[in-house]
Amino acid sequence: MSFKEYADYDALGLAKLVADGQVTPSELLDEAIRRRDAVNPEINAVVHPMDDVARQTIANPLPKGPFTGVPFLLKDFCAAYAGVPLTNGSRAFKEYVPDYDCELVKRFKASGVVTFGKTNTPEFAIFGATEPVLHGTCRNPWNPQRTVGGSSGGSGAAVAAGIVPMASGGDGGGSLRIPAACGGLVGFKASRGRVPHGPLHGDPWYGQVQDGVITRSVRDSAAMLDAIRGADLGAPYAEPPLAGTLLDACTRAPKKLRIAFSDQPLMRDGKLHPDAIKGLNQTVTLLQELGHEVTQAHPPFSVGALTEGYLLRIATSVGGEIQATEDLLGRKLRYSELEPETWMLAQLGRSFSAAQFDIAHRRLYTESRRFEAFMQSYDIFLTPTLSGPPVEHGYFKSRGLEKWLAPLASRVPLGKLSANATTLQRLADQAFDWVSATMAFNITGNPSVSLPLHWNDDKLPVGMMFTGQFGRDDVLFQLAAQLEQAKPWWHMRAPLFTE
Repeated sequence: MSFKEYADYDALGLAKLVADGQVTPSELLDEAIRRRDAVNPEINAVVHPMDDVARQTIANPLPKGPFTGVPFLLKDFCAAYAGVPLTNGSRAFKEYVPDYDCELVKRFKASGVVTFGKTNTPEFAIFGATEPVLHGTCRNPWNPQRTVGGSSGGSGAAVAAGIVPMASGGDGGGSLRIPAACGGLVGFKASRGRVPHGPLHGDPWYGQVQDGVITRSVRDSAAMLDAIRGADLGAPYAEPPLAGTLLDACTRAPKKLRIAFSDQPLMRDGKLHPDAIKGLNQTVTLLQELGHEVTQAHPPFSVGALTEGYLLRIATSVGGEIQATEDLLGRKLRYSELEPETWMLAQLGRSFSAAQFDIAHRRLYTESRRFEAFMQSYDIFLTPTLSGPPVEHGYFKSRGLEKWLAPLASRVPLGKLSANATTLQRLADQAFDWVSATMAFNITGNPSVSLPLHWNDDKLPVGMMFTGQFGRDDVLFQLAAQLEQAKPWWHMRAPLFTE
């Protein structure tokens, strides 16, 4: 194989070349490193090279897994890899090196991948854009002036630029699906309980987070989810049952599916960008041509309950993250070590009472049950992944009242001031304007995937999001594979795609 053919293969394709003896893991690693070095200065996707670790890995017999010998990149958040820095996108962690592998990393290793770097992420994976002070802005290979999304932005940029066919990520509010939508890629968030979080985490962000990968092909996402899925020791959730493997599901055409779609935001009022509506209408037509029953229907969500509960969960989690970080590092954090938005969210989280938090949880559980009742009439729910195409850098930075509150939060307890309705509304306006749908399915726990089915007139990708009934990841993969075949995206290449 000539190395220029590297990008013609997905991860399973590269693994087969290795298994057939047509290429060695060392040759694949050299090519991935060459591509990284060629494009990373322009996109800032990989923030910590692990070349020596990778070469040591392939110097020993590799595990016999579905991806043996395939180069891989690891999101630099909560993915403890023994002996390798774990910064979580924060200056507070810039010197931290774990001495253990987390359960997810163990399973990645067992799949046979060769990890040769860690990817850029916003501080504590909070935002839907990747612009941490510690590592700097990650840029979109489709347009360097636009965001690649977050929080798995570095992984999305690396795949979109052709460095690797697959990279890791996590999704607590859309963090796999948002970069996939921005990068013209596949981002699959599994059902709650499908993927382990041990040994230090049980249900991050109160069960909203599911880890996985960003890929160019549907089958790579399925095969890696097969490799890493299953509850680990002490997990608070049982894995929903599946019949067969998810990779096998990709080979079976789905039955005639009942598909609902909506052209409205889920996490706010108002309208979506015309590019999102255009992509949605084209997707509806495609689904009808494939023989599916497609109906316009909007879930009976309470927008207020979703947004308030989500913000309370995130703010409370960030407050807890600060405390956990101080416990881990054995010292108090300085204001200068964290970004203003992080300080503000932490103080906001500390300002709520336990009773307020409990009520918000109860309301979110009610919303989850409402959605699952809605889904008893449908197999799939479709909406654009985002409100429109990738936004410009700086979109998520603090402004107005939040900018004033952040430095104040480092000196005084904010109490009711930080929890007032005006502050929450400002946060909601900023958080759910562009990212207006993905969080709903972190709350409900349903499987959800962003697929690259539309590009606008500016050649920017606009993802479409498909959500299935709880636990029916297999049906979602069946449909995703069918759509990939009906409207292929493999030939689409970003301007900064390496050759």
